[in-house]
Amino acid sequence: MDTASRKALILPGAGARGAYQVGVLKAIAELLPRNAGNPFAVLSGSSAGAINAAVLASRAGHFRRAVASMEEVWAGFETRQVFRADNWTLFKSSLHWFAALVLGGLGRYNPRCLLDNAPLRELLERSIPFARIDRAIEKGWLEALAVTASAYTSARSVTFVHGLPSTKPWARVRRIGRPATIGLDHLMASASVPFIFPPVRVGGEFYGDGSIRHQTPLSPAIHLGADRLLVVGVRDEHPDAEPIADSGASSPSLAHLAGHMLDTLFMDGLYVDLERATRLNTILEHVDLAHLGPPLANLRPLHTLVIVPSEDLREVAARHAGELPAGLRLLLRGLGAMNRDGMQFVSYLLFESGFTRELIALGYADAMRMQDKLRAFLFEQPTDAPGDSDSRRSLP
Repeated sequence: MDTASRKALILPGAGARGAYQVGVLKAIAELLPRNAGNPFAVLSGSSAGAINAAVLASRAGHFRRAVASMEEVWAGFETRQVFRADNWTLFKSSLHWFAALVLGGLGRYNPRCLLDNAPLRELLERSIPFARIDRAIEKGWLEALAVTASAYTSARSVTFVHGLPSTKPWARVRRIGRPATIGLDHLMASASVPFIFPPVRVGGEFYGDGSIRHQTPLSPAIHLGADRLLVVGVRDEHPDAEPIADSGASSPSLAHLAGHMLDTLFMDGLYVDLERATRLNTILEHVDLAHLGPPLANLRPLHTLVIVPSEDLREVAARHAGELPAGLRLLLRGLGAMNRDGMQFVSYLLFESGFTRELIALGYADAMRMQDKLRAFLFEQPTDAPGDSDSRRSLP
């Protein structure tokens, strides 16, 4: 790992869209020397991004092999490897929810979630050698793995940090960082999308998806000393046009609303955090920090490179929605998901190889188009000026 600077890789929540992150990482692996280790001092993620970060951390000694292992899993995905999607299970789940609603609740038998993600736990247990994270840290291939989850009882965003013995906890309003030995439960908790997957107990508290309260997704890496941040998003930034008045637009379906909420959950906090950091960095460039005194004198400018899809992933999902199991398609159709407005929701659940392979290819192509910026980021070369559309300067 290059010690000239502390680079961080930030992987936000993504669901099935996490395959795009794999494509970007594949391009980075090709830009590095063939036998290079992990180039990032800090790996930080939430939800599916946390899983991808943990895979890299557990294989940090050889970055290209780590990414190849990750690509093998993502490229061969089937929905049944993530959650139970057979007709009988989905029928029982639907009947369970219907009975709870009609009967005004079932007491301690109330349903906890829509889908059973036990297969994902089994897959991660087989695929991630968690014990190797300690070895990666001891060998100097990694300084910290940060996984964020949302605590339901204490209503806080909690970042679990598996790092050097010198790693210190931090506390801010409704968000904390604490040293931990990251394992399977931390990843399952971080990826437990509310209502869709069940909450997970870690210690004495139940946790859900790390993106719920994670309004400052850059902060864990900054707290851990990173000064160059690579962020791999999973949403293009071209919103649909506002409909004209009296256009006869129909009311949003349940799936449309669910997709909107997932999109907000996974990505909006990231872009707000980037905008806030960029504004603060602009102020830094015009202020002599030496005259401000502590703690402001400790602020520092950071380089941030952001990669996002060049294509609307709803369109990609529409091309592959038919690959979903028949029972799941029926359920999604009942929620209004099997049309364009519902594709946002479908894209987060579409764990099928046709979709994931196309996203890997898209992530790879997008990253290679930015290879000059990536080389500058990875190899300490001069970077673009503030305000560039792909490369922004930020600060903690």
